[in-house]
Amino acid sequence: MDFGFKISPSSTINLDLVDTGKFEELHRLEPDVYKCMACGSCSSACPAGNFSGMSLRKVILALQRGKEKDAVSMLKNCMLCGKCSMVCPRGINTRHLILSVCRIYGEDQV
Repeated sequence: MDFGFKISPSSTINLDLVDTGKFEELHRLEPDVYKCMACGSCSSACPAGNFSGMSLRKVILALQRGKEKDAVSMLKNCMLCGKCSMVCPRGINTRHLILSVCRIYGEDQV
């Protein structure tokens, strides 16, 4: 019998199985990564966000959850304009953080 909908596959992430080595390396290099409170101010100020889905908040959460490919592909849309740095209530140097993420996770270009 077809009810017109299907059950979606689970998107559960077992955080015990996630390798956090690179994220810890990022934290050693950029301690500000733990300052982020995921308020979304950076995403709302981002000129690339409306067109490409760029969100530094989502990038940090994806890296914490072990979804490195998603995070790096999102960062490729960043223009490094610095507007996110100007609106961050925690004063995170987001440009430096983005460049460090790209360096650690093996991407030479944003």
